[in-house]
Amino acid sequence: MLKKQQGFTLLEIFVALAIGLVIIGGTLSVFVGLKTTTTETSSMGELQENGRFAVNLITDDLLRQNFWGDLTGNLSFPRLIQVPNSPANDCVGDGLNNGSFPQQLGSFRAISVNVTTSETMLSDCITNAAYDASAPFNSDIIQIKRAVALPIIPIPPALVVVPGQLNDNRYYIQSNGSSANIFPGNTAVPVLTESRIWEYQHHIYYIRNETISDEDVPVLVQGRLQQGDNPIGFNMLVEGIEKIHYMFGVDTDGDGVVNGYMSSAEMNPNYWDNGNNVRILAVKLYVLVRAIRQDFNYENDNVYQLGDVSFDANGDNYRRLLLSSTVTLYNARMESW
Repeated sequence: MLKKQQGFTLLEIFVALAIGLVIIGGTLSVFVGLKTTTTETSSMGELQENGRFAVNLITDDLLRQNFWGDLTGNLSFPRLIQVPNSPANDCVGDGLNNGSFPQQLGSFRAISVNVTTSETMLSDCITNAAYDASAPFNSDIIQIKRAVALPIIPIPPALVVVPGQLNDNRYYIQSNGSSANIFPGNTAVPVLTESRIWEYQHHIYYIRNETISDEDVPVLVQGRLQQGDNPIGFNMLVEGIEKIHYMFGVDTDGDGVVNGYMSSAEMNPNYWDNGNNVRILAVKLYVLVRAIRQDFNYENDNVYQLGDVSFDANGDNYRRLLLSSTVTLYNARMESW
């Protein structure tokens, strides 16, 4: 004899549905929360990675500015036996002697900064710098000149350069304790006793805007000294670098101690020359990194302080991260090594 089977009542069904909806809602809430957290974490990780790359790259150059191999003290025209002429279309900063190579007039500047005042900068060799006339401040453009730390020819006086050891597209500095030669890699190596050879570099860092997937993205660009019709070749390094600002620690009385930090706009023009008991001993570097894409679930009301200037996000939808670093310019303190 078959038993009569009973189903669920309408009330039981509604109760079960309500419980199911609560469970599903809770699960979806956790999922959405995890997704939001993952997105935020990923975005902040990208900002940190891009920012640290930019800081480390510029810091490495700053640490070695004014290093000229075995040549002691500052690089100057009278100490050079051979030096290339100033190339056409060179990137030239402020001052009498601020191109790629030392010239006869004025002190050679191994480090200098220009505030971006238009899209065209440094004797028109930069034509696309990020510039906003309505912004409270625009990014700095820095020039750094130095020799690469490791010599190509390590042991004097056995100066033997094998074919292919020097890059035809680069310049090199050959130096001993008192004099030096600067020469292109596609020419004969000059004769200089008790000397070694290093790659000679002139680097420029600035920010320009690029269109990436319909987004206007600020990018950090490096200019690098090379041979040819365009003596400075520019390459995009990292995306999302929105602002860069420098403060310079200056010793104004020759006692080897920083008397104060000042921006490039506040610097006396003579301070760049590192003469008359005035030395730039340190640089504070501020890098503001911006996400490449907007997050419309996020509103940025932060004000970021970059030394003596500030940036107000004004409630936009970009995540940002501010990094800073203080770099000691050891070569500014050294008369010999």
